[in-house]
Amino acid sequence: MPKRITKKISPEYFQAILDGQKKYELRLNDFEIEEGDTLVLEEYTSSDKATRKATGRTLEKKVTYLRKFKLSELQSALRCTTNELEEKGIKIISFN
Repeated sequence: MPKRITKKISPEYFQAILDGQKKYELRLNDFEIEEGDTLVLEEYTSSDKATRKATGRTLEKKVTYLRKFKLSELQSALRCTTNELEEKGIKIISFN
């Protein structure tokens, strides 16, 4: 049965999703989520745990695709060295 998973999100990312520009979410793999689940994103004023406050705005998005990577798997998939990964980072590309 599909679940509802609630996560906090910063205003700039919330707005980009709301405007239809951002169609992905990058998160640490520290919670369970599957395709078909609903991701509830709650906008918070700051990423600083001591000062952040909920704005009251939320978005609900159905998870249609999910891919989990460990760092070594990501490095292998990108066919790069550890130094390249650390120096250049990664890009996430969204398209319609």
